[in-house]
Amino acid sequence: MTTVLLVDDDVTLRRTLSLALRSQGWETVAVPDAATALAAVARVRPDVLLLDLGLPDLDGMDVLRAVRSWTQLPVIVLSARQDQADKVRALDAGADDYLGKPFGTEELFARIRATLRRAAPPAPTAPGGVVRAASFDVDLDARVVRDPDGNEVRLTPTEWGLIEVLARSPGRVVDAPVLLKEVWGPAYGTETHYLRVFLAQLRRKLEPDPAHPVSLLTEPGRGYRLVPRADADP
Repeated sequence: MTTVLLVDDDVTLRRTLSLALRSQGWETVAVPDAATALAAVARVRPDVLLLDLGLPDLDGMDVLRAVRSWTQLPVIVLSARQDQADKVRALDAGADDYLGKPFGTEELFARIRATLRRAAPPAPTAPGGVVRAASFDVDLDARVVRDPDGNEVRLTPTEWGLIEVLARSPGRVVDAPVLLKEVWGPAYGTETHYLRVFLAQLRRKLEPDPAHPVSLLTEPGRGYRLVPRADADP
């Protein structure tokens, strides 16, 4: 059974959302503060974390960074902070998605389902081979990225989903709306700041000079492109 960990200091919201989440067949653990949340992440091992940023004992951003430092647990931020800069900071700190309060439960359910799909074991697909870039290799069959020494680079499910879509069209521009819908789901088409944040994260992990990328390129006004290494096999 899917387990959802809900972290919010609003007791009424916790009760309401807990009932709604359980109506979908999801086991739900609801806690009011950061300390209890961090303990629950380790104890419960949830499948997805719903995290409010305005907690009484610690800012939710600090909780997010702590969780992301040791686990790839999918995180959806639920927050009344509506400024795009707040959304970007949360995504940059490791959130997989961001939903502003107030929100509809159906939208929350859809976002949870999309997040769980990204984190789920992949369905069998046609062989994809290895796409070799200047400073990393994308093994589409093994679903890993390796550095020049052959070591696996640790990626979140969302980061992998993004680079996988780019690697399946090496050398070609993938339009931004296509990337959003392929990685986050059909309801996403205008959240281009998601792409900017996650491409920046991938560049920090994979490019020798993230400020001057040579493999993960932005095509202004269009989308993004993964450039294969010049000596890679055709």
